[in-house]
Amino acid sequence: MKDVVEALTHGELTVLGRLAGSSNATLLSVVKDHDGHEMKCVYKPVAGERPLWDFPDGTLAEREVAAYELSQFLQWNVIPATVWREEGPYGEGSLQLWVDAVDEMSLVDLIDANLAHDGWLHVLTGENESGQEVRMIHRDREDLAKIALLDVLMNNADRKAGHILVDESDQLWGIDHGLTFHEEPKLRTVLWGWAGARIPKQLKNDVESVRGRWVELESVLEQYLAGFEVRAVAERLDEVLESSAFPAPPDHWPAVPWPLF
Repeated sequence: MKDVVEALTHGELTVLGRLAGSSNATLLSVVKDHDGHEMKCVYKPVAGERPLWDFPDGTLAEREVAAYELSQFLQWNVIPATVWREEGPYGEGSLQLWVDAVDEMSLVDLIDANLAHDGWLHVLTGENESGQEVRMIHRDREDLAKIALLDVLMNNADRKAGHILVDESDQLWGIDHGLTFHEEPKLRTVLWGWAGARIPKQLKNDVESVRGRWVELESVLEQYLAGFEVRAVAERLDEVLESSAFPAPPDHWPAVPWPLF
């Protein structure tokens, strides 16, 4: 992993093209390490960010890196290597290792409300365009629970189903973390299946370990976030440890993103 981070940070970066469907500039690229080996990556330059009403301008790429750093402190390995690039073809921004996803692997689904869903957790019930009652469900996996808890800690306002990938080795990866770390509660996710459930002991132990290393984590996050946003992370760590449970959907804020997928 150290070699990958080094290559992403200092390797020769070449842009191949823009990824379709992204509201901000999201550029498929390749980076070449000092031995000449190439690896695909995703380059998100600050210059390509569209202004948002609730997030400070020009901060989304830094939030991508902060999300990766938090996941590394937790030792959960659920976010691809992500670094800050001082220089790039379109200026400074984030650079994340590309994930070759398995398209047929579904982690979140909509099913007929009358169907059984063993091994899956219920999120919500609604109607489709035909008026048929449907359920939104997601898989009951420990690594997916890590993503759900990580979203709580970094206050992810945009956990769509398409932001969770699985590679050929069945490794799960969370991507697209620009809308994170706001100081106000904004959690919006498709992973509400654990709402109210006790946090598994090992995951809680991991959070406790990170809280015990707060000074170290704080010094890293301060490179990418405002001071009040960093303090909000500490508050969320404490809230999770005190409650020992996954939170319930909020009343003051839409609980799920749109579109869901």
